[in-house]
Amino acid sequence: MRTVLALMNRNRKLFFRDKGMLFTSMITPVILIVLYATFLANVFRDSFTSAIPDMITISDKLINGTVAAQLTASLLAVSCITVTFCVNLTMVQDKANGTRKDFDVSPVSKRKIYLGYFLSTVVNSLMVNGLAFILCLGYLFKMGWYMNIADVIWVLFDMILLVLFGSTISSIISFPLTTQGQLSAVGTIVSAGYGFICGAYMPISNFGLGLQKVLSYLPSTYATSLIKNHMLHGVFSKMERKQYPNEMVEAIRDTLDCKPVFHGNVVNVDQMIGIMIGSIVLCGVIYFFVTLFF
Repeated sequence: MRTVLALMNRNRKLFFRDKGMLFTSMITPVILIVLYATFLANVFRDSFTSAIPDMITISDKLINGTVAAQLTASLLAVSCITVTFCVNLTMVQDKANGTRKDFDVSPVSKRKIYLGYFLSTVVNSLMVNGLAFILCLGYLFKMGWYMNIADVIWVLFDMILLVLFGSTISSIISFPLTTQGQLSAVGTIVSAGYGFICGAYMPISNFGLGLQKVLSYLPSTYATSLIKNHMLHGVFSKMERKQYPNEMVEAIRDTLDCKPVFHGNVVNVDQMIGIMIGSIVLCGVIYFFVTLFF
């Protein structure tokens, strides 16, 4: 285990030593929150207000708080996955510059080498997304704060699950890559497409029924819904305390993808957590066997 920790620290230090990679990873959450607030806020607001009957009046603060919570949840859902691809560049860099040849002739097993890459990806991604989370909390405080301590802790737990999921996925995809250009291309594709398939850019409830059914088989759907549920928990509690009609609150939950459906059955939060843990374990097993036999 000492060898694995040494390799993890080595990869972690290389990440912070590469100023370009560090800057890119750190600036990504900042860019995302600016873009989300600028271009997606109105889309989210329209989606939210469309579920409110005309005879009911909701304060601007509650509307802004709801939109901000949905926006920040979507941002974190994307950032926790996409940042891992940028952070995982060390694995490919070692192949590109020949460092892996030195590792291959050393008495260290391949499993320990790749476990070191994986753990450093998890640690570095958590640090970068921790910065994003702080920025999101500041944005929520400005727009409308309805979270309690338990909600914040749950969101942190969700982020850990998403980072673990993203790290296993990025490790599997990065394994066969041998140049930085290849990983950059993969990272670009993931960054551009993941936000759509996970329901971050636009709620999945707005998609066609056929596409909704397809996306219901992807763990990313439940990852985004999970973090939305905990981000919006305080907002829905506020609505219930104000005794808004239950039908309206449930319609808003459906509109914001807080109640995903799989084969006609609503998937609850506990089931979402189970899906994410199962996906992490499955991808981890795949990564283990890939590094062991290839």
